[in-house]
Amino acid sequence: MAAPRKYPDELRERATRMAVDARRDPATRSGALKRIGEQLGINPETLRNWVIQAEVDEGHRPGTTTDDATRLAELERENRELRRANAILKSASAFFAAELDRPSR
Repeated sequence: MAAPRKYPDELRERATRMAVDARRDPATRSGALKRIGEQLGINPETLRNWVIQAEVDEGHRPGTTTDDATRLAELERENRELRRANAILKSASAFFAAELDRPSR
């Protein structure tokens, strides 16, 4: 289960949108993340990470999109479960094979 988020999704979306818009305008580009972060009470480094991820999700920057990361996490979880089930079946198979090899009275 994921940890609770410090910032609500609405604030995150609004801050990201404001930062992306400010970075597009050459007049407000310099120090935009710091300025917007201070206005909204968000650490500028956190805001920078949000903006980078938003650019990746939009295809403007290379990287793993949020949807791909979610899908990858689901597949890794499923893979762990299948490996665990396979290990249980192997040990059960070995146990019952040993039972069949024992001489009966």
